[in-house]
Amino acid sequence: MAFLYTSPLEDPGLALRKLLRDSEIIVAPGVFNPATALLAERMGFQAVYLSGAALTGSLAMPDLGIITLSELANFTSYITRVISIPLIVDADTGFGEVINVQRTIRELEAAGAAAIQIEDQVLPKKCGHLTGKKLIPAEDMVKKIIAAVEARKKETVIIARTDARGVEGLEAAIERAKMYVEAGADVIFPEALKSYDEFKEFAKALPGVDLLANMTEFGKTPYLTVEQFKEAGFKIVIFPVTTFRYAMGAIREALEVLKREGTQKGLLDRMMTRWEFYELIGYKTYEEIDSRIAEKAEELMKKFKHTRGSDDVTE
Repeated sequence: MAFLYTSPLEDPGLALRKLLRDSEIIVAPGVFNPATALLAERMGFQAVYLSGAALTGSLAMPDLGIITLSELANFTSYITRVISIPLIVDADTGFGEVINVQRTIRELEAAGAAAIQIEDQVLPKKCGHLTGKKLIPAEDMVKKIIAAVEARKKETVIIARTDARGVEGLEAAIERAKMYVEAGADVIFPEALKSYDEFKEFAKALPGVDLLANMTEFGKTPYLTVEQFKEAGFKIVIFPVTTFRYAMGAIREALEVLKREGTQKGLLDRMMTRWEFYELIGYKTYEEIDSRIAEKAEELMKKFKHTRGSDDVTE
């Protein structure tokens, strides 16, 4: 789809809320650039997730909250202008305290985010599946959620992530989640739960609350299926870094083949072809735009030359 002809969602948050209401479970793969987001939409996914880990990884940086708000807003805008499905945006700790969080919400909402996720870690934050995390006081996170809710101008979904499971235990995570719901969070994201039973217990403790599960690789959470998350009572499941990690593995393999064999011929059957990619991005539409404008310009110039020619006086 050519971005010049994409019809952006008028209210992305409203579209996501409709999905939450009408879908049994939403599967949101992680994306880290517009092309992967466009491909995910083309493959039939109803929503996508802009992962902080995948985005910073694509910029060759660690997931420590060192990306800036302007960088995140820019990438959010790049993605939302080429897709017509909701984008969930990982905003780490909200880029500061209460007032900073309000600006974060306004900037990302203006960039087309359907949902904005904020977590309760201190800076520098860590990947949710690493040890050594530290939490801000629950009261401080409650303030951030209230600020986020008050700042939004549309139906933007506010997602509150708690990392308490790995720091204070499951009960503490549940207790924080209840506070965050009272503060106005629309969706709760309990990070790094360690078993299917923990997911079930968490959902049982928060009846009627929309819950998000993180199915990342190489982490604390066992590999559960979308069906299992649905059975456990979760409404959204994200696969935040799957596409990025797979892409990096494939690129490494391609570079190894090039270095070893001196040709890419053995890789051709695993590539997206030139024509497949052109079809994905709507290359033909761009050519049609260029041709149409060139034809209009040519007609205009002919008319102008004809008019100028009739007025000329020959000495």
